[in-house]
Amino acid sequence: MALISSEALPHFESMIYLPMILIILEQDRDSFKKGPFKLKGPYVKLIDDATKLVQAELKETRFYLSRHNMKVIRSKTDDTFTEYVFIHGGYEDERRYLNVRLRNRTEELLGMYFSLVKK
Repeated sequence: MALISSEALPHFESMIYLPMILIILEQDRDSFKKGPFKLKGPYVKLIDDATKLVQAELKETRFYLSRHNMKVIRSKTDDTFTEYVFIHGGYEDERRYLNVRLRNRTEELLGMYFSLVKK
């Protein structure tokens, strides 16, 4: 039997990925603002709009976790893996994520948020 329900897992993982996406968007925004681009406005607006979407989703995720007494703690990190502890219902479930998987999923989600902005 899994300690973490299939309903709760996406919310835990959102608490991993959404903060990462916000950091990337902030860094990219700075790069566009400081970079040698002729027309910075459209890029900065795209990033700002995506940031608003991610922030709104992160707010909902934090509310969900709070309401269900759930918590995510980043544990150990090495060159290959990052470990997280998911706490829910009195249980602690330690999970290891390949750093490559974290990067690829973050990139995939970033693309999804950019495509949502365009609509």
